[in-house]
Amino acid sequence: MTINVGETVPDVKLVKATKDGPDAVQSADFFKGKRVALFSVPGAFTPTCSAKHLPGFAEKAEDLKAKGIDEIACTAVNDAFVMKAWGEANGSPAVTMLADGNADFVKALGLTMDGTGFGMGTRGQRFSAVINDGVVEQLNVEAPGDFKVSSAEHMLEQL
Repeated sequence: MTINVGETVPDVKLVKATKDGPDAVQSADFFKGKRVALFSVPGAFTPTCSAKHLPGFAEKAEDLKAKGIDEIACTAVNDAFVMKAWGEANGSPAVTMLADGNADFVKALGLTMDGTGFGMGTRGQRFSAVINDGVVEQLNVEAPGDFKVSSAEHMLEQL
């Protein structure tokens, strides 16, 4: 079952990609006490994710923060090393890269997709959310193949 607005984000382990290497963090701890703009992509270095999704949040970081966002985070079913490299190549220090290597987070949210036809296995759907002190305030899940409602521009319109 998919998580809904008003529900608390499940507590699972994520791995934050840092300049010093992987740093395990529980989702409950990561989202506690702050308002986070979270976006999820099917995979690092994939076309739409690299050309539009991550760069859009990097470019709009200051605008999002001006609207009350404390932190911007990107998650994907990739390991922390890939997320770090992708963040360095296509992102910004303003975006925290969170690895969900085993898809535990997206499974707990009920937001997985089957990428086996592309050799990708279980992945996270493309979505964005505003999470306020661990509670989902907004949730925007894309239709398969779309990139509209999970963009930074759409989130800014909602805030």
